[in-house]
Amino acid sequence: MNRGGPSLPDGDSGRGAETAEVPRHGDYLPQYGDRRFRALAYDLALNCVPHTGRITARATVSAVAREPLPEIVLNLGRFRISKVLLDGANPGRYTHRGDKLRIRPPRPLPVGTPFTVEVRYAGVPRPIRSRQWGELGWEQLAEGSLVASQPHGAHSWYPCNDRPADKARYRIAITAPTPYAVVANGRLVSRTVSASTTTWVYDQPAPMAAYLATVQIGPYALVALAGPGAVPQRAAVPPALLGGRFEHDFARQPQMMELFQDFFGPYPFDEYAVVVTPDELEVPVEAQGLSVFGANHIDGRRGSERLIAHELAHQWFGNSLTAADWRHIWLHEGFAKYAEWLWSELSGGPGAAVLADRARGRLALMPRDILIADPGPERLFDERVYERGALTLHALRTLLGLEAFGALLREWTTEHRHGSVRTDQFLALAERGSPRSLDRFFRAWLYERELPELPDQPS
Repeated sequence: MNRGGPSLPDGDSGRGAETAEVPRHGDYLPQYGDRRFRALAYDLALNCVPHTGRITARATVSAVAREPLPEIVLNLGRFRISKVLLDGANPGRYTHRGDKLRIRPPRPLPVGTPFTVEVRYAGVPRPIRSRQWGELGWEQLAEGSLVASQPHGAHSWYPCNDRPADKARYRIAITAPTPYAVVANGRLVSRTVSASTTTWVYDQPAPMAAYLATVQIGPYALVALAGPGAVPQRAAVPPALLGGRFEHDFARQPQMMELFQDFFGPYPFDEYAVVVTPDELEVPVEAQGLSVFGANHIDGRRGSERLIAHELAHQWFGNSLTAADWRHIWLHEGFAKYAEWLWSELSGGPGAAVLADRARGRLALMPRDILIADPGPERLFDERVYERGALTLHALRTLLGLEAFGALLREWTTEHRHGSVRTDQFLALAERGSPRSLDRFFRAWLYERELPELPDQPS
């Protein structure tokens, strides 16, 4: 925030008498990514053999030095590297240890120098193991594969600057046996069939964080979900789930898209895809421009419709507006959780106020030992980040009124479209449009452990 008040985690000052320091962590995942350069584009070409899991790949990373660069460090899992080129030439020296590919140019690159790194590699992608979140990244299925990389699993399948603030354009070409369908980020620009394989080429021009890049391979049927004039929506679904259950469960997604555009602003990408894997998934996963559900999320009774709303909302909050670092995860999950409540309210279910009261009741029974705006790496995906984040937004809506709250969200998504965001930026924007100081309000909801009472609803 930019006027008066307590010191906030990102160094801005506010308005008021309080001066207590707000606790903060440093970078949650300092071992991933390199701040010394910025990626501009990734060109990925993978030849995949689903029944063995083996890939043969070429990745070209275009980037620019942000400070003098004596070496270029990319995150990459345990593959056999056959070639590394820097600006089309042999760099002379590189090492690949501990999931880090280090390339030493003949001379340090000056600030502002553009460069390209080409890596040719092969092997069976292995998920990145994490103590907190299990296996991340490329996962082999019974037939095909899926990729779910949040927060640092992208390097399980390609060399990258694996940090959320580094967003770049992507071209992804996947060659797989012809019976398989392939879905990746962006628009399908070509599909070329040869004797036994098909090459699918996708283009994602909107800047994308490395962890949001994905490839889904399986024996899917491809279907359309939205008619002419709407945001193009498609789905890749196991044929056994078609013919009733899938169509019923996702029938209201086009309506959901229209309502969210009214509330959040224009959909930020060219199209939206849904993949339903034949395997069960504990939770759905969002990627940029698409979401992945498990077969267990299809029951023919719309039992997972709130999750459909949640993943769609991530296209605005998480994918277009991406946290500058993982400390700000509530800007993804709190907003997507609140979108569930909005959809319920707007589609004839329980109102957001009812769902907020229920959520507060659940939270009141849980330990109060977390700061929502700085939960720490161990609690990045804690349920309380989602629910109290959503409660913060509902409390803000109650203070501002629905019209002003909707205008705030639309301004937020417009001002930071395809960018990186921090909590202090959202607080400053909310403060700017509020007739009174919000310092104490945000401190109580985001930077203190005690659970506040919800404001009274206007009569």
